[in-house]
Amino acid sequence: MSSSLPRVVIVGAGFAGLRAARQLAGAPVQVILVDQNNYHLFQPLLYQVATAGVSATDIAYPVRAIFRRQANFSFRMATVTGVDFAARQVLTDRGPIPYDQLILGVGGETNTFGLQGVARHAFPLKSLDDAIRLRNHVLRMFELSSQSEDPAARAALRTFVVVGGGPTGVECAGALSELIRLVLVKDFPGLDLSDVQVHLVERMDSLLPGFPPQLSAAAAETLRRKNVTVDFGWQVQDYDGEALCLQDGRQLPARTLVWAAGVQAVSLLKQIGLPTSRQGRVPVLPTLQVPGYENVWVVGDAAYLEEAGQPLPMMAPVAIQQGELAAKNILCQLAGQPLQEFQYKDPGSLATIGRNAAVARINRLKFSGFAAWLVWLAVHLFWLIGFRNRLLVMINWAWDYLFYERAVRLITAQGTIESQPKSSTPDA
Repeated sequence: MSSSLPRVVIVGAGFAGLRAARQLAGAPVQVILVDQNNYHLFQPLLYQVATAGVSATDIAYPVRAIFRRQANFSFRMATVTGVDFAARQVLTDRGPIPYDQLILGVGGETNTFGLQGVARHAFPLKSLDDAIRLRNHVLRMFELSSQSEDPAARAALRTFVVVGGGPTGVECAGALSELIRLVLVKDFPGLDLSDVQVHLVERMDSLLPGFPPQLSAAAAETLRRKNVTVDFGWQVQDYDGEALCLQDGRQLPARTLVWAAGVQAVSLLKQIGLPTSRQGRVPVLPTLQVPGYENVWVVGDAAYLEEAGQPLPMMAPVAIQQGELAAKNILCQLAGQPLQEFQYKDPGSLATIGRNAAVARINRLKFSGFAAWLVWLAVHLFWLIGFRNRLLVMINWAWDYLFYERAVRLITAQGTIESQPKSSTPDA
Protein backbone atom coordinates (compact mmCIF):
# COMPACT_ATOMS: atom_id res chain seq x y z
CA MET A 1 0.00 0.00 0.00
CA SER A 2 1.50 3.30 -1.08
CA SER A 3 2.24 5.69 1.78
CA SER A 4 1.64 8.66 -0.54
CA LEU A 5 -2.08 7.88 -0.81
CA PRO A 6 -4.57 9.78 1.42
CA ARG A 7 -5.20 7.93 4.70
CA VAL A 8 -8.86 7.33 5.59
CA VAL A 9 -9.12 6.22 9.21
CA ILE A 10 -12.44 4.62 10.22
CA VAL A 11 -13.17 4.22 13.93
CA GLY A 12 -15.64 1.43 14.65
CA ALA A 13 -16.20 -1.96 12.98
CA GLY A 14 -19.98 -1.74 13.15
CA PHE A 15 -22.41 -1.58 10.27
CA ALA A 16 -21.39 1.96 9.24
CA GLY A 17 -17.65 1.34 9.51
CA LEU A 18 -17.80 -1.85 7.48
CA ARG A 19 -19.91 -0.31 4.75
CA ALA A 20 -17.59 2.72 4.52
CA ALA A 21 -14.51 0.50 4.25
CA ARG A 22 -16.13 -1.66 1.58
CA GLN A 23 -17.21 1.41 -0.39
CA LEU A 24 -13.56 2.51 -0.51
CA ALA A 25 -12.34 -0.80 -1.98
CA GLY A 26 -10.22 -0.13 -5.04
CA ALA A 27 -10.17 3.63 -4.43
CA PRO A 28 -6.82 5.51 -4.44
CA VAL A 29 -6.75 5.77 -0.63
CA GLN A 30 -5.36 3.87 2.34
CA VAL A 31 -8.17 2.52 4.54
CA ILE A 32 -7.36 1.94 8.21
CA LEU A 33 -10.14 0.49 10.37
CA VAL A 34 -9.70 0.81 14.14
CA ASP A 35 -11.72 -1.10 16.75
CA GLN A 36 -11.13 -2.41 20.26
CA ASN A 37 -12.47 -5.82 19.14
CA ASN A 38 -11.17 -7.84 16.20
CA TYR A 39 -14.65 -8.76 15.00
CA HIS A 40 -17.83 -7.30 13.54
CA LEU A 41 -20.86 -8.02 15.72
CA PHE A 42 -24.34 -8.63 14.29
CA GLN A 43 -26.04 -6.88 17.14
CA PRO A 44 -29.70 -7.53 16.20
CA LEU A 45 -29.26 -11.16 17.30
CA LEU A 46 -27.63 -10.49 20.65
CA TYR A 47 -30.86 -11.33 22.43
CA GLN A 48 -30.69 -14.82 20.88
CA VAL A 49 -27.29 -15.38 22.46
CA ALA A 50 -28.75 -14.16 25.76
CA THR A 51 -31.66 -16.62 25.53
CA ALA A 52 -29.50 -19.63 24.50
CA GLY A 53 -30.72 -19.69 20.89
CA VAL A 54 -27.35 -19.30 19.16
CA SER A 55 -23.71 -19.24 20.15
CA ALA A 56 -21.80 -15.99 20.52
CA THR A 57 -19.44 -17.03 17.74
CA ASP A 58 -22.37 -17.44 15.34
CA ILE A 59 -23.12 -13.70 15.22
CA ALA A 60 -19.58 -12.31 15.11
CA TYR A 61 -17.03 -12.44 12.29
CA PRO A 62 -13.31 -11.50 12.24
CA VAL A 63 -12.65 -8.13 10.62
CA ARG A 64 -9.48 -9.34 8.93
CA ALA A 65 -11.38 -12.21 7.32
CA ILE A 66 -14.02 -9.84 5.96
CA PHE A 67 -11.42 -7.64 4.23
CA ARG A 68 -8.68 -10.15 3.38
CA ARG A 69 -9.14 -9.50 -0.36
CA GLN A 70 -9.23 -5.69 -0.12
CA ALA A 71 -5.71 -4.55 -1.04
CA ASN A 72 -6.01 -0.98 0.29
CA PHE A 73 -7.26 -2.07 3.73
CA SER A 74 -5.51 -2.55 7.07
CA PHE A 75 -6.84 -3.16 10.57
CA ARG A 76 -5.66 -1.89 13.95
CA MET A 77 -6.98 -3.48 17.12
CA ALA A 78 -6.79 -0.62 19.60
CA THR A 79 -8.90 1.41 21.98
CA VAL A 80 -9.40 4.99 20.86
CA THR A 81 -8.76 7.48 23.66
CA GLY A 82 -9.05 10.77 21.79
CA VAL A 83 -8.53 12.72 18.58
CA ASP A 84 -6.00 15.51 17.96
CA PHE A 85 -7.84 17.42 15.25
CA ALA A 86 -5.06 20.00 14.80
CA ALA A 87 -2.41 17.32 14.22
CA ARG A 88 -4.88 15.03 12.41
CA GLN A 89 -4.20 12.04 14.63
CA VAL A 90 -6.43 9.44 16.23
CA LEU A 91 -5.06 8.74 19.72
CA THR A 92 -5.16 5.13 20.90
CA ASP A 93 -3.74 2.95 23.64
CA ARG A 94 -1.37 1.58 20.97
CA GLY A 95 -0.11 4.98 19.83
CA PRO A 96 -1.35 7.72 17.47
CA ILE A 97 -2.70 6.99 13.99
CA PRO A 98 -2.37 9.86 11.48
CA TYR A 99 -5.29 10.54 9.15
CA ASP A 100 -6.21 12.71 6.19
CA GLN A 101 -9.90 11.82 6.44
CA LEU A 102 -11.62 10.53 9.58
CA ILE A 103 -14.90 8.61 9.82
CA LEU A 104 -16.27 8.17 13.34
CA GLY A 105 -18.69 5.26 13.56
CA VAL A 106 -18.22 4.64 17.26
CA GLY A 107 -21.77 3.49 17.91
CA GLY A 108 -23.88 3.57 21.03
CA GLU A 109 -24.05 2.38 24.60
CA THR A 110 -26.78 1.75 27.15
CA ASN A 111 -28.50 4.83 28.57
CA THR A 112 -29.81 4.30 32.10
CA PHE A 113 -30.94 7.94 32.42
CA GLY A 114 -28.92 8.52 35.57
CA LEU A 115 -30.44 5.61 37.52
CA GLN A 116 -27.41 4.42 39.46
CA GLY A 117 -28.98 1.22 40.73
CA VAL A 118 -30.02 0.25 37.22
CA ALA A 119 -26.50 0.96 35.96
CA ARG A 120 -25.04 -1.30 38.68
CA HIS A 121 -27.49 -4.19 38.76
CA ALA A 122 -29.43 -4.38 35.48
CA PHE A 123 -28.31 -6.32 32.43
CA PRO A 124 -27.67 -4.27 29.27
CA LEU A 125 -27.62 -5.96 25.88
CA LYS A 126 -25.05 -4.18 23.73
CA SER A 127 -22.11 -6.59 23.46
CA LEU A 128 -21.24 -10.28 23.34
CA ASP A 129 -20.11 -10.15 26.95
CA ASP A 130 -23.48 -8.65 27.93
CA ALA A 131 -25.36 -11.44 26.14
CA ILE A 132 -23.27 -14.25 27.62
CA ARG A 133 -23.53 -12.73 31.08
CA LEU A 134 -27.31 -12.55 30.80
CA ARG A 135 -27.56 -16.13 29.54
CA ASN A 136 -25.42 -17.35 32.44
CA HIS A 137 -27.56 -15.42 34.88
CA VAL A 138 -30.92 -16.64 33.58
CA LEU A 139 -29.83 -20.27 33.67
CA ARG A 140 -28.31 -19.78 37.12
CA MET A 141 -31.61 -18.35 38.43
CA PHE A 142 -33.35 -21.61 37.57
CA GLU A 143 -30.60 -23.68 39.14
CA LEU A 144 -30.85 -21.65 42.34
CA SER A 145 -34.64 -21.58 42.40
CA SER A 146 -34.79 -25.36 42.03
CA GLN A 147 -32.88 -25.63 45.33
CA SER A 148 -34.65 -22.86 47.25
CA GLU A 149 -37.08 -23.76 50.04
CA ASP A 150 -38.26 -20.15 50.56
CA PRO A 151 -41.36 -19.39 48.40
CA ALA A 152 -40.69 -15.63 48.36
CA ALA A 153 -37.04 -16.07 47.38
CA ARG A 154 -38.00 -18.63 44.75
CA ALA A 155 -40.57 -16.26 43.25
CA ALA A 156 -37.99 -13.46 42.94
CA LEU A 157 -35.53 -15.85 41.32
CA ARG A 158 -38.19 -16.81 38.78
CA THR A 159 -39.33 -13.27 37.95
CA PHE A 160 -37.73 -11.72 34.87
CA VAL A 161 -38.31 -8.09 33.92
CA VAL A 162 -37.45 -6.53 30.57
CA VAL A 163 -37.65 -2.73 30.52
CA GLY A 164 -38.27 -1.04 27.17
CA GLY A 165 -40.95 -1.66 24.57
CA GLY A 166 -38.79 -1.18 21.47
CA PRO A 167 -37.72 -4.03 19.17
CA THR A 168 -34.94 -5.22 21.52
CA GLY A 169 -37.27 -5.38 24.52
CA VAL A 170 -40.08 -7.06 22.61
CA GLU A 171 -37.79 -9.66 21.03
CA CYS A 172 -35.95 -10.38 24.27
CA ALA A 173 -39.16 -10.80 26.30
CA GLY A 174 -40.68 -13.14 23.71
CA ALA A 175 -37.52 -15.24 23.42
CA LEU A 176 -37.09 -15.41 27.19
CA SER A 177 -40.65 -16.64 27.66
CA GLU A 178 -40.21 -19.33 25.02
CA LEU A 179 -36.89 -20.44 26.51
CA ILE A 180 -38.67 -20.97 29.83
CA ARG A 181 -41.98 -22.45 28.62
CA LEU A 182 -40.70 -24.68 25.83
CA VAL A 183 -37.16 -25.65 26.84
CA LEU A 184 -36.31 -25.16 30.52
CA VAL A 185 -39.56 -26.77 31.58
CA LYS A 186 -38.06 -30.02 30.21
CA ASP A 187 -34.70 -29.46 31.92
CA PHE A 188 -36.44 -28.87 35.27
CA PRO A 189 -39.22 -31.51 35.48
CA GLY A 190 -40.55 -30.10 38.74
CA LEU A 191 -40.85 -26.56 37.39
CA ASP A 192 -44.31 -25.07 37.85
CA LEU A 193 -44.75 -22.52 35.08
CA SER A 194 -47.33 -20.67 37.15
CA ASP A 195 -44.44 -19.66 39.44
CA VAL A 196 -42.53 -18.01 36.58
CA GLN A 197 -43.19 -14.42 35.51
CA VAL A 198 -41.84 -12.54 32.52
CA HIS A 199 -42.71 -8.84 32.52
CA LEU A 200 -42.22 -6.36 29.68
CA VAL A 201 -42.30 -2.86 31.17
CA GLU A 202 -42.99 0.19 29.01
CA ARG A 203 -43.63 3.69 30.37
CA MET A 204 -45.68 4.68 27.29
CA ASP A 205 -49.06 3.19 26.32
CA SER A 206 -47.89 1.14 23.32
CA LEU A 207 -45.00 -1.00 22.11
CA LEU A 208 -42.66 -0.59 19.14
CA PRO A 209 -42.54 3.19 18.54
CA GLY A 210 -42.35 3.90 14.84
CA PHE A 211 -44.55 0.93 13.93
CA PRO A 212 -48.18 1.44 12.86
CA PRO A 213 -50.64 1.21 15.80
CA GLN A 214 -52.18 -2.04 14.56
CA LEU A 215 -48.77 -3.73 14.56
CA SER A 216 -47.95 -2.39 18.03
CA ALA A 217 -51.23 -3.79 19.30
CA ALA A 218 -50.59 -7.11 17.56
CA ALA A 219 -47.16 -7.37 19.20
CA ALA A 220 -48.64 -6.77 22.66
CA GLU A 221 -51.38 -9.35 22.13
CA THR A 222 -48.90 -11.94 20.84
CA LEU A 223 -46.66 -11.42 23.87
CA ARG A 224 -49.62 -11.92 26.20
CA ARG A 225 -50.46 -15.18 24.44
CA LYS A 226 -46.87 -16.25 25.13
CA ASN A 227 -47.40 -15.61 28.87
CA VAL A 228 -45.53 -12.29 28.95
CA THR A 229 -47.15 -9.70 31.19
CA VAL A 230 -47.07 -6.37 29.34
CA ASP A 231 -47.07 -3.48 31.81
CA PHE A 232 -47.85 -0.10 30.24
CA GLY A 233 -47.37 3.16 32.13
CA TRP A 234 -44.74 1.76 34.48
CA GLN A 235 -41.85 4.16 35.02
CA VAL A 236 -38.78 2.71 36.70
CA GLN A 237 -37.40 4.68 39.65
CA ASP A 238 -34.54 2.37 40.62
CA TYR A 239 -33.37 -1.22 40.97
CA ASP A 240 -31.23 -2.71 43.72
CA GLY A 241 -30.75 -6.21 42.31
CA GLU A 242 -33.57 -7.57 44.47
CA ALA A 243 -36.64 -5.53 43.56
CA LEU A 244 -37.76 -3.13 40.85
CA CYS A 245 -38.92 0.20 42.29
CA LEU A 246 -41.50 2.18 40.33
CA GLN A 247 -42.11 5.91 40.43
CA ASP A 248 -45.52 5.46 42.07
CA GLY A 249 -43.92 3.60 44.99
CA ARG A 250 -44.79 0.05 43.97
CA GLN A 251 -42.15 -2.65 44.06
CA LEU A 252 -41.75 -5.87 42.08
CA PRO A 253 -39.36 -8.44 43.59
CA ALA A 254 -37.14 -9.70 40.78
CA ARG A 255 -33.57 -10.92 40.60
CA THR A 256 -33.34 -10.21 36.86
CA LEU A 257 -33.76 -6.86 35.10
CA VAL A 258 -32.89 -6.54 31.41
CA TRP A 259 -32.50 -2.88 30.45
CA ALA A 260 -33.58 -2.21 26.86
CA ALA A 261 -35.11 1.20 27.54
CA GLY A 262 -32.49 3.56 26.20
CA VAL A 263 -29.41 4.03 24.07
CA GLN A 264 -27.01 6.92 23.63
CA ALA A 265 -23.88 7.63 21.64
CA VAL A 266 -20.67 6.50 23.33
CA SER A 267 -19.14 8.95 25.79
CA LEU A 268 -15.92 9.07 23.74
CA LEU A 269 -17.54 11.75 21.55
CA LYS A 270 -17.68 14.17 24.47
CA GLN A 271 -14.18 13.24 25.58
CA ILE A 272 -12.67 14.18 22.23
CA GLY A 273 -14.32 17.60 22.34
CA LEU A 274 -17.01 17.34 19.69
CA PRO A 275 -20.30 19.16 20.37
CA THR A 276 -23.15 16.81 21.21
CA SER A 277 -26.91 17.01 21.09
CA ARG A 278 -29.72 14.65 22.14
CA GLN A 279 -28.58 11.21 23.31
CA GLY A 280 -24.97 12.42 23.19
CA ARG A 281 -24.97 12.35 19.37
CA VAL A 282 -22.88 14.75 17.28
CA PRO A 283 -24.88 17.15 15.07
CA VAL A 284 -23.67 16.76 11.50
CA LEU A 285 -24.25 18.55 8.22
CA PRO A 286 -26.42 16.79 5.61
CA THR A 287 -23.14 15.72 4.01
CA LEU A 288 -22.33 13.93 7.33
CA GLN A 289 -19.40 16.25 8.06
CA VAL A 290 -18.89 17.79 11.49
CA PRO A 291 -19.41 21.57 11.21
CA GLY A 292 -15.99 23.25 11.18
CA TYR A 293 -14.15 20.01 10.30
CA GLU A 294 -14.38 19.33 6.58
CA ASN A 295 -12.39 16.10 6.85
CA VAL A 296 -14.22 14.62 9.85
CA TRP A 297 -17.38 12.57 9.25
CA VAL A 298 -19.70 11.09 11.88
CA VAL A 299 -22.03 8.23 10.95
CA GLY A 300 -24.48 5.77 12.46
CA ASP A 301 -25.61 5.94 16.08
CA ALA A 302 -23.05 8.67 16.80
CA ALA A 303 -24.54 11.10 14.24
CA TYR A 304 -27.46 13.44 14.92
CA LEU A 305 -29.31 14.42 11.76
CA GLU A 306 -32.96 15.29 11.36
CA GLU A 307 -35.36 14.53 8.54
CA ALA A 308 -38.87 16.02 8.51
CA GLY A 309 -38.15 17.53 11.93
CA GLN A 310 -37.33 14.18 13.56
CA PRO A 311 -33.91 12.71 14.36
CA LEU A 312 -32.97 9.69 12.32
CA PRO A 313 -33.32 6.47 14.37
CA MET A 314 -30.32 4.71 15.82
CA MET A 315 -30.75 1.65 13.61
CA ALA A 316 -28.58 -0.51 11.36
CA PRO A 317 -30.13 0.63 8.04
CA VAL A 318 -29.31 4.26 8.86
CA ALA A 319 -25.74 3.34 9.81
CA ILE A 320 -25.22 1.30 6.65
CA GLN A 321 -26.47 4.06 4.36
CA GLN A 322 -24.50 6.76 6.17
CA GLY A 323 -21.28 4.76 6.09
CA GLU A 324 -21.66 4.34 2.36
CA LEU A 325 -22.37 8.02 1.74
CA ALA A 326 -19.49 9.22 3.93
CA ALA A 327 -17.08 7.11 1.88
CA LYS A 328 -18.54 8.41 -1.39
CA ASN A 329 -18.28 12.01 -0.17
CA ILE A 330 -14.64 11.52 0.81
CA LEU A 331 -13.87 10.40 -2.73
CA CYS A 332 -15.86 13.35 -4.11
CA GLN A 333 -13.95 15.77 -1.89
CA LEU A 334 -10.58 14.32 -2.90
CA ALA A 335 -11.59 14.64 -6.57
CA GLY A 336 -12.86 18.20 -6.12
CA GLN A 337 -16.46 17.22 -6.89
CA PRO A 338 -19.67 18.39 -5.14
CA LEU A 339 -20.70 16.45 -2.05
CA GLN A 340 -24.00 14.60 -1.74
CA GLU A 341 -26.51 15.14 1.05
CA PHE A 342 -27.84 12.21 3.04
CA GLN A 343 -31.38 11.06 2.34
CA TYR A 344 -32.54 8.06 4.29
CA LYS A 345 -34.23 5.30 2.29
CA ASP A 346 -36.40 3.50 4.82
CA PRO A 347 -36.37 -0.25 4.08
CA GLY A 348 -39.08 -0.87 6.67
CA SER A 349 -39.10 -2.35 10.15
CA LEU A 350 -39.25 -5.88 11.53
CA ALA A 351 -39.59 -7.32 15.01
CA THR A 352 -40.02 -10.96 15.95
CA ILE A 353 -42.02 -12.07 18.96
CA GLY A 354 -40.90 -15.67 19.00
CA ARG A 355 -41.97 -18.82 17.20
CA ASN A 356 -44.20 -18.14 14.15
CA ALA A 357 -44.81 -14.56 15.22
CA ALA A 358 -43.44 -11.22 14.05
CA VAL A 359 -44.60 -7.82 12.84
CA ALA A 360 -43.41 -6.18 9.63
CA ARG A 361 -43.72 -2.80 7.95
CA ILE A 362 -42.26 -2.75 4.44
CA ASN A 363 -43.16 0.32 2.41
CA ARG A 364 -46.96 0.44 2.54
CA LEU A 365 -47.31 -3.21 3.52
CA LYS A 366 -48.15 -3.92 7.15
CA PHE A 367 -48.53 -7.52 8.27
CA SER A 368 -47.95 -9.80 11.23
CA GLY A 369 -47.89 -13.46 12.16
CA PHE A 370 -46.22 -16.34 10.33
CA ALA A 371 -45.57 -14.47 7.08
CA ALA A 372 -43.83 -11.64 8.91
CA TRP A 373 -41.79 -14.21 10.85
CA LEU A 374 -40.56 -15.82 7.61
CA VAL A 375 -39.54 -12.40 6.28
CA TRP A 376 -37.71 -11.67 9.55
CA LEU A 377 -35.81 -14.98 9.30
CA ALA A 378 -34.79 -14.35 5.70
CA VAL A 379 -33.66 -10.76 6.29
CA HIS A 380 -31.53 -11.61 9.32
CA LEU A 381 -29.89 -14.58 7.64
CA PHE A 382 -29.12 -12.40 4.61
CA TRP A 383 -27.41 -9.67 6.65
CA LEU A 384 -25.29 -12.05 8.72
CA ILE A 385 -21.68 -12.01 7.54
CA GLY A 386 -20.06 -15.30 6.58
CA PHE A 387 -21.54 -18.48 5.09
CA ARG A 388 -20.56 -20.49 8.18
CA ASN A 389 -22.44 -18.12 10.47
CA ARG A 390 -25.53 -18.19 8.27
CA LEU A 391 -25.46 -21.99 8.16
CA LEU A 392 -24.99 -22.43 11.91
CA VAL A 393 -27.69 -19.94 12.81
CA MET A 394 -30.10 -21.57 10.34
CA ILE A 395 -29.35 -25.02 11.80
CA ASN A 396 -29.88 -23.76 15.36
CA TRP A 397 -33.15 -22.11 14.42
CA ALA A 398 -34.36 -25.24 12.62
CA TRP A 399 -33.37 -27.47 15.55
CA ASP A 400 -35.20 -25.20 17.99
CA TYR A 401 -38.25 -25.05 15.75
CA LEU A 402 -38.50 -28.81 15.23
CA PHE A 403 -37.45 -30.14 18.62
CA TYR A 404 -38.05 -27.25 21.05
CA GLU A 405 -34.38 -27.30 22.03
CA ARG A 406 -32.09 -24.31 22.56
CA ALA A 407 -28.54 -25.14 21.52
CA VAL A 408 -26.46 -23.25 24.08
CA ARG A 409 -27.88 -23.83 27.56
CA LEU A 410 -24.46 -23.51 29.19
CA ILE A 411 -23.36 -21.59 32.26
CA THR A 412 -19.81 -20.63 31.35
CA ALA A 413 -17.00 -19.01 33.30
CA GLN A 414 -17.46 -15.70 31.47
CA GLY A 415 -19.67 -13.19 33.27
CA THR A 416 -21.01 -13.19 36.83
CA ILE A 417 -24.10 -11.85 38.52
CA GLU A 418 -22.05 -9.38 40.52
CA SER A 419 -19.97 -7.99 37.67
CA GLN A 420 -21.95 -6.22 34.97
CA PRO A 421 -19.84 -3.40 33.46
CA LYS A 422 -21.24 -1.02 30.88
CA SER A 423 -20.32 -1.80 27.33
CA SER A 424 -20.49 -0.06 23.99
CA THR A 425 -20.56 -1.24 20.45
CA PRO A 426 -20.10 0.40 17.09
CA ASP A 427 -23.13 1.31 15.03
CA ALA A 428 -25.88 -0.93 16.16
